[in-house]
Amino acid sequence: MKSSHNPGFGTKAIHAGQSPDPTTGAIMTPVFQTSTYVQEAPGKNKGYDYSRSHNPTRTALEQNLAALEGGRFGLGFASGMAAIHCVLNLLQTGDHVIAGNDLYGGTYRIIKTLYEKFGVATTFVDLTDHAQLQGAFRPNTKLVMLETPTNPLLRCFDLTAIAAICKQRGALAFADNTFATPYLQNPLAHGWDVVVHSTTKYLGGHSDVVGGALISNDEALHKRLAHFQNSCGGTPGPMDCFLVLRGTKTLHVRMDRHCQNALAVARWLESHPKVARVFYPWLPSHPQHAIAKKQMRAGGGMVSVELKATVAQAMDVCSSFEVFSLAESLGGVESLVDHPASMTHASIPAATRRASGLEDGLVRLSVGIEDEADLIADLDRALGRLK
Repeated sequence: MKSSHNPGFGTKAIHAGQSPDPTTGAIMTPVFQTSTYVQEAPGKNKGYDYSRSHNPTRTALEQNLAALEGGRFGLGFASGMAAIHCVLNLLQTGDHVIAGNDLYGGTYRIIKTLYEKFGVATTFVDLTDHAQLQGAFRPNTKLVMLETPTNPLLRCFDLTAIAAICKQRGALAFADNTFATPYLQNPLAHGWDVVVHSTTKYLGGHSDVVGGALISNDEALHKRLAHFQNSCGGTPGPMDCFLVLRGTKTLHVRMDRHCQNALAVARWLESHPKVARVFYPWLPSHPQHAIAKKQMRAGGGMVSVELKATVAQAMDVCSSFEVFSLAESLGGVESLVDHPASMTHASIPAATRRASGLEDGLVRLSVGIEDEADLIADLDRALGRLK
């Protein structure tokens, strides 16, 4: 993409990393469905030798995502967990990690069931409390990792302040920006070292692809991560990259509608007599509302809600929607409802979940881009089952 000025987000979403195909003029990035590449001579190629290492469709996606996050380097993966695994591969036996105590269940699982047995210790803390964070550091702390907003309690953390603490203590700062997307928030601009995305979610945006990505600015760090990307081989196929690229072209347009609908849903839920509490960063009642307003463009498309109901009643509500679909994942154009304790966060022990504030009756909504009135009517019908 050539431009005489710094282009806006929408322009980068559509053009960054992508140029018309020089052979045919095709405006869409071709799907290079090939495993290998013919070389001019032994060791002499056109920049590609094997598609686990590099693929032109993946290169376009990696450059596009780096531009959207304001980073220099992008790496694509077959899933968000493959991307997280790549960063954790930087650790060695005896290292220590500080992680937020409100994490996606899969992230918690890989830390506890894989890296713990390799001798990597992790301390889970409430990162809204910077004194807790400072107190958790050890001489061998190498990494601080968080999500913001978190999954599913939508806690927001002061990215600038925590990045400064990490830099002072010599730890790598690793942020999961999946819920916010690069359109709403850019951790690299706040001093973070690495940003991860599950491209399955808002970046892909259509619930038809699984993928992940890492974005960074430091060349030496990027080379280390690229080594593990290639060595471990958790890379996306070219069709997956094409689908995510198709998704990023409309990210800004979709996110505006996600945010508009989610705010309307959150406000409606907050006034409902069967609702105990609503978690949404753009509500003034949110504990980190001021932080969210400072570092996010809007509140995002995720809303979590505690119902005045038993666990069985909450699960019954989740199964009774007509517009919202009961399913794991999030970030697609269609609205989804999830019961974290029995679905996305079931791998976290119940006592650990509750200690972090995740109650068994919590319901998580991925608010899509349908008509606002239909979403609220569907919620009204489902909550009407609570007597």
